[in-house]
Amino acid sequence: MATVILIVHLIVCFFLISIVLIQGGKGAEMGAAFGGSSQTLFGARGAATFFSKLTTVAAVVFMLTSFLLAVVTNKSKSVVNNVPATQQQKSTMPQGVTGPVQGAQPSPPSQSSQPAPAAPSK
Repeated sequence: MATVILIVHLIVCFFLISIVLIQGGKGAEMGAAFGGSSQTLFGARGAATFFSKLTTVAAVVFMLTSFLLAVVTNKSKSVVNNVPATQQQKSTMPQGVTGPVQGAQPSPPSQSSQPAPAAPSK
């Protein structure tokens, strides 16, 4: 299924590129608007030509195939579930550290052989 969608996507992609390159440019309208020689900012909006309609259809098909490819290829794969079991164990506890023993009491602080500090003299 993904292969068929990918082939359609590539054909539509190249078709869209060629249709856009075939169309004539409309370069002077915006620059002329700031110069004062035109009545509208982006030029007069005339009737849609055959190529502009074809471009719109190709762009919609391109977006749909892009969305379908994203959905179909990621349906069975998940980044969260791809973590190997050995990596999961390493990430929970640092190396060499064991978990706490149930029912064990914390050990008292060790007694040092150094005497306690003397009180300050007045």
